[in-house]
Formats: sequence, C-alpha cells, structure tokens
Amino acid sequence: MSEPTLRLTKAVEPAPEAEPAPAAEPVAASEPEAVPEREAAEAAEQPPAVDRSAGRRRLKAALWPPRLSRGQLVVALLLFSLGLGLAIQVRSTNDHHSQLRGARQEDLVRILDELDSRQQRLQQEKAELEQSLAKLENSSNQAKEAQEQTRKKVTELGVLAGTVKATGPGIVLTVDDPQGQVKADMLLDTLQELRAAGAEAIQINDVRVVVNTYFTDLSAGGVQIDGKKVSQPYRFTVVGNPQDLTPALNIPGGVVRTLESHQARATITQQQKVVVDALVDPKSPQYAKPASK
Repeated sequence: MSEPTLRLTKAVEPAPEAEPAPAAEPVAASEPEAVPEREAAEAAEQPPAVDRSAGRRRLKAALWPPRLSRGQLVVALLLFSLGLGLAIQVRSTNDHHSQLRGARQEDLVRILDELDSRQQRLQQEKAELEQSLAKLENSSNQAKEAQEQTRKKVTELGVLAGTVKATGPGIVLTVDDPQGQVKADMLLDTLQELRAAGAEAIQINDVRVVVNTYFTDLSAGGVQIDGKKVSQPYRFTVVGNPQDLTPALNIPGGVVRTLESHQARATITQQQKVVVDALVDPKSPQYAKPASK
C-alpha cells in the first residue's frame, strides 16, 4: 500500500492591511457671491480709463468758435494798432538810419548843426512867450500892455498869413528845369523841407506861400500854385536863418539831390536881407468858426 502522502499546508499569513490613504483636504469651493465683490474692489483700486478723444472734443468746443466779449475785442484792436504803429516807426527809423549810415562826415555835422539851431530857436520862442507873460502880469497898466502885445501879435500873424510884407536874412533857391521834369510834388517837398528848417516867410516867383497853398500839375506842362501858373525857373525867396535852410536842402537824399536826379539844377544863394513882398487876399472861412473853451 502506498504510503499516505503527507501534505503540508503552509498557513497563508494574511496580507497586512494597507494603510488607508490620507483623505484629501477638501478644497474650499469659492462662493459665487465673493467673486463680484472682489472684482468690484479691484476695479475701485484701478484709476478710471481716460477718454482722450472726448477731452479733445471738449477742448475744441471750448476754443472754437471763440467767444469774445466787447471789452476783449476793444483790447485786441488797441494792441493790434499799437503793434502796427511800432512796426511802422521801427521801419521808418531803420530807413532813416540807413540813409545816415551812408552819409559823409560833413553831412552829419551839418545835420547836427541844424538840429541844434532848431532847438535854440524853440528855446528863444519859449523865452519870448514867458517874457510877454511876465510883462502882462507885472504891468501896472495891463490893458495898455495887452493892446501892445495884441498889435505885435497881429503883425506877426500877418506875416504868417501873407497879408504883410516880410524882410530879413534868408536864401534864394533857383530851380532850373530845362527838361520839364520837375513836378508839383517836388516843389511841395521843397516847401515842406524849408518849413521844417524854420522858414518864416516864403514866396515862389510872384506867389506868396501860406497855410492853404496848393500845387497842381498842368497837362500842357508847368505847375500851378494856388491856381496861378508858375513857369520855370522856379525861384524860392525865403526868410529864415540861412545856416539852417541851406543844410536842410543839401542833406543826402534831400531836395537838391532829388532835383538833380531829374536833370534839374538847384542854386542856393544866402543873403543878409531878402524881401518877400507878394501878398494874398485873405478869405473868411466858410465853415470854420471860433470854438468856445
């Protein structure tokens, strides 16, 4: 008989129980109500966005069309007028300086002498007026003194008005114009230069020059002065200081140079005594009346 088979059965040890995995921490679910509050807080912390196009539109609307008050418009017009006047003055000053810059030393000395003579003449006139005022204030018989001053003033005004003959030192300016190039405006410029140099009485040929003297060109040639035809040579008889009158006509770019540029010849003769004997018939003004103070 076969031997019984011994079967050894190894006891199977129970497998160690696996340690349970640590439980995952529960993730806190975000509450739906917290999200809008956080976004609102972040939005509050950020600066608001700037609409640049809207700012430009508001600036343009504020500037245009311009809204000017009446006072601002008046100030603007005054400033414009002031600026225009300054520009014109600066330009004329620069032109005058450019002429003097090219002048000779002798011409500059002559111009300075002329300015000094004008200043002395004005100072003398001022002194005479102050002396007349003092006589009127200090005279015991003020009525008689006033009459004497009035007669003297009438005579002086008669010389200026052309109703009284005038004599004294002066010059005679003769303008020969064989080509017929001298026009009325050139004679007027000559007259204005003489007046500016201190001429007190002027006669052109046989016409007395007064405050309302006018010059016109004739279509057939020649010039009219106060409606009277005056033919060349034009002869200016002038009462005044010869030392002032002659340099004024001979300054660079002045009367003599202008006449010579038009083929005319100007001759100046200084005299200790000249006579202005042409007279005018005074006319009463049609519109002008004495104004009360």
